[in-house]
Amino acid sequence: MKFFSPTSSFAAASRIAPAALLFLATIALHGQTYTTLNSFDSTDGAFPFPGVVQALDGNFYGTTYNGGANNQGAIYKITPGGTLTLVYSFCGKTNCTDGALPRAGLTLASNGNLYGSTVGGGANNRGSIFKVTTAGMLTTVYSFCALTSCDDGASPYGNLIQGSDGNFYGTTQQGGPKNLGVIFRVTPAGADTTLYTFCSLANCADGSSPASGLVQSSNGTFYGTTENGGAHTTCSGGGCGTVFKLVGTQLTTLYSFCAKTNCADGNNPVGGLVLASNGTLYGTNTAGGSVNATGTVFQLTPAGALTTLHTFCTQTGCPDGQVPFAGLVRATDGNLYGVASSGGTVGGGTIFKVTPSGAFTLLYNLCSLSACVDGKGPDGTLIQATNGNFYGTTFNGGTSDAGVVFSLSTGLGAFIQTVPTSGKVGTAVKILGSDLSGATSVTFNGKAASFKVVSSTEITTTVPTGATTGTVKVATPAGTLSSNLAFTVP
Repeated sequence: MKFFSPTSSFAAASRIAPAALLFLATIALHGQTYTTLNSFDSTDGAFPFPGVVQALDGNFYGTTYNGGANNQGAIYKITPGGTLTLVYSFCGKTNCTDGALPRAGLTLASNGNLYGSTVGGGANNRGSIFKVTTAGMLTTVYSFCALTSCDDGASPYGNLIQGSDGNFYGTTQQGGPKNLGVIFRVTPAGADTTLYTFCSLANCADGSSPASGLVQSSNGTFYGTTENGGAHTTCSGGGCGTVFKLVGTQLTTLYSFCAKTNCADGNNPVGGLVLASNGTLYGTNTAGGSVNATGTVFQLTPAGALTTLHTFCTQTGCPDGQVPFAGLVRATDGNLYGVASSGGTVGGGTIFKVTPSGAFTLLYNLCSLSACVDGKGPDGTLIQATNGNFYGTTFNGGTSDAGVVFSLSTGLGAFIQTVPTSGKVGTAVKILGSDLSGATSVTFNGKAASFKVVSSTEITTTVPTGATTGTVKVATPAGTLSSNLAFTVP
């Protein structure tokens, strides 16, 4: 797995381009527009592993593994127009008690704040969970390795998820009795509970070393992947990886990769999962697919039946890309969008679309511009913002070869997002959008709700009496906007 040393030589890099410098490239073949919003250097962060998250102010926030004032990673803000601002530099406290080297991205919580994790630093130098406001006020929520032998876990790689109960859930790549990771729950107040320890079964048949976060279904079940472990041990690194589900503290392995000859089903998933409304799971593998192939896109039913939707690098030169470290995003058109970290016509990675039936479309080749100023090596999962466009990051490339933030427009329309995505009658809900000024009504599956327009990007409301599970809609002068996900009313 790609992992960057904090002693990398980027520290002496200087800003080559002004902060608002944009690069625009249009692919005529499919009619989309790719834009490099800004490039990182050592002062505002460098080498972003994850993608970004859209906050209630309409801007995008993310983390970089290195850079910032102390060369231990940073939190940044970037506007839709491309203005990049340093929000927080890690290791600003003695002994790095505020955390260091964030590998995961940020999560927008129901209280409007952002939550994330670091793989280093914290009170025990084995990683932390933090809360940060959009103004840059950071609070350490929990420091890992608080228990003997780090039985509570260490070094979380994947994004946190806020569960339907308001608590945060995630995985660690290390720690636990076998030092091969755990699944944890932490309350907003910082009370941590280990829900499952990986490699609890012989030969790690239950999986090991999860590198991604979790997804939760409407019935409360969590799903995730492990990079290693599982029933098949022929892959390097100690097993070929798994997909699992967790109910309470009971873990069930749904699928062990490399079950087919030559790992035709793929192996070693690093990215997380996408959960469709019908319970179908979608994800990526970083390897396998067939002889000499380098990764797959897969579909998995709740019963554990796997279908390979696309196999990467089956053609000479890997024009479709290879080694997809990131997971997928399911967009409002029902299709899956993702990135491959390398390959493509110039070797800088690709952005692609896959339909649920497996039709593959190449959308953009990274490093298409001179000196890769448009970015190279995307590792983070894309997001679809409420304006309908996709946003992401690259680990390298840009004017300082320290990564970029980019957007990709494919012509999809605007929508709204609710935070949270479920709640009983009376639950406070925030609605995130891109042009909410002048809103005249909010409905939950047709039931009118009282609301307040906070800004052009935020509405506050509550689940009205009589509401049922379904689409949330906001009527505005420009038209009616619908939620990208059905809001679940228990």
